[in-house]
This record gives sequence, C-alpha cells and structure tokens, in this order.
Amino acid sequence: MTKKKHLTQRQHDRIAKNEQRRLQRNAKKGAVDWDEQLLLAPEPGLVLSRFGQHADVEDAQGKVIRCSMRRTISSVVTGDTVIWRRSTQATGSIDGVIEAVEERRSVLLRPDFYDGLKPVAANIDLMIIVSAILPALSFNIIDRYLVAAEMTGIKPLLVINKADLLDETAQAELEQQLALYRQLNYTCLLLSANSGQGMSTLQEYIHSGTSIFVGQSGVGKSSLMNALMPGLAAVTREVSTLSGLGQHTTTVSRLYHLPEGGELIDSPGIREFALWHLSPEEVTQGFIEFRPWLGRCKFRDCKHITDPGCAIQHAVAENAISQERYDSYLKILTSMTQDKPNHF
Repeated sequence: MTKKKHLTQRQHDRIAKNEQRRLQRNAKKGAVDWDEQLLLAPEPGLVLSRFGQHADVEDAQGKVIRCSMRRTISSVVTGDTVIWRRSTQATGSIDGVIEAVEERRSVLLRPDFYDGLKPVAANIDLMIIVSAILPALSFNIIDRYLVAAEMTGIKPLLVINKADLLDETAQAELEQQLALYRQLNYTCLLLSANSGQGMSTLQEYIHSGTSIFVGQSGVGKSSLMNALMPGLAAVTREVSTLSGLGQHTTTVSRLYHLPEGGELIDSPGIREFALWHLSPEEVTQGFIEFRPWLGRCKFRDCKHITDPGCAIQHAVAENAISQERYDSYLKILTSMTQDKPNHF
C-alpha cells in the first residue's frame, strides 16, 4: 500500500487562509457550502481533468475522486497539485472538495475571444507541438506555439505526424524546412501514429516528467495517444473530406499516466493559436535567434519592421536570421492587432 503523504505546514497555512476567505465571502453572500462535519482531513491530490465547476482528483493511492471547488479558488486546471478533503458520505458523483491549489511551476495559457486568457494545463515540463501533413502544415502556427513555450519557460518539442503520407521528394523538402528549427536547437521528430514510425523515439522524451500535446484540430493527437497507450478509449475522427479542416475530438484537457513512466496531457485541438495577450516585445523575445541583436538597433524604441538602423532587419539581410522566420514574426505582429477582441 502506498504510504500516505503528510501535509507541510505551508500547505496547512494555505488551507487555513482559503478557509477564512471562504467564511468571509459566504457570510456576505449567504452562500451554501460543504458541511465541515461531512469532510475528512485534508490530503494532497493531482488534478487529472476539469469539468466546469468540478474536477477529477487522483489521491495518493491512485484512486480518482470527482470534487467540487471552494468558491475562494479562482482557477483549477489539469496538472494542478491540490489540497482536497474527502466526503464522509460517498455518493459516487461529487465525493470531495478542493481546498487549495499549490503554487504552479508553469502554466500554459490560451487566449479566448470571449473569456480572455484561459489556462489549459499546469506544471508542464515538455510542450509537444504536434503538426501534420494533413489538414495543412503551418509553420506560422508552430512559431506561435514556440513563442508561447519560450514565454512560459516550457521546453518545446516539434512533432510532425502522418509522415507515412510523404513520398521521398516531399520528405526531403520537409527535412530542409525543419533544418531551420534544428539550427535553433529545437528538436524535431517525424512520426506516424498509423505505421509506428518514430514512436519509440518520442517515448524517450516523455518517459519522465509531465508533457502536453498541443496543436490544431485534426493533426492526430488522439491517434498518438492511442499509439502510446494501447487500449485507450480516445475518440479519433478522420479529417473532414468536405472542408479539409480538422474535427475536434478532445473537448477538455486530460492527464494520463504512461505505461513506461511519465505523464501526458492531451489538450483540445484548436483552429488557431492567438498571441494577442502578449506584448510585441514579448513576441520578439520569443524568437530566440533575435535575442543577440536586441539592444543594437539605432533607436531604442525600434519596432523591427521599417525603422532605419534596425539590427534585426540587418541580420535578415545578412542571412543571420532566416527570411522565413522573420516573415512569420511580422505575420504574428499583424495578427495580434486583428485578433484581439475589442472588449479586452
């Protein structure tokens, strides 16, 4: 039997602070909350998934309990480590309550047109950016995720799925395009969930720590999950033959324990990945090959677009920075203004 983990003094203090806030808020609103007499002692847990106002929490023994959340908690996401309390009267539906969320070492945020910034998952060590030959291979989308990875301090891994659909000529062309990213010390893998190509190499990167699959709809994230975890009942769908666009198969982020070790989070596919929540300066920092040239422009407020004496434009002209990546950078800057909702 797994040894029960004890809470630290810091964890107890956090629970007490949240409890005090809860009581004060409920006193003002007259809110109904859990009866303290129906709850057991606090214990640590891991959030496997979040569903509206509820979350699936895994206890120290590996059992999953669906919990509600205290009103004092502003955010709970997949990958969070939490302090929760078990109900003394299990119902098989909501059998516990989350008291506090531990400090996160990293969090992946996704801008939402209606809701602003939405956390996708927390405590991630490796961001696996999944693209595919179909529905379309977009290096601009890859660059957007790389900027997000650089700004959150999460190590990225570029994965091109459905490589079995490439003929020799197309594969040689793709390898030439990926060489640009390898020169920047980004690891790139060609995979096929159908044929198994490259899957053993992928497992070497994810056998420890917590990784997350991110990418557009239809790139085969769920198929890769099934290949990594045989028997997993993840729903997969073919790319729409009418629109050529991917169909959403994963609707919420979910954490899985891999058979060979490590944890993997499958996140919902998206059509686009906006960066309007970042400043232009942060996007510039997110292109790592730009960094050696920053601070060397003629003007301190250089926008790196048409300003005279721009060191980055000079580096592009001298082939020290690729034209392709610089064009992608300009496209991101343009989209940031166009994508940002007026109410934010």
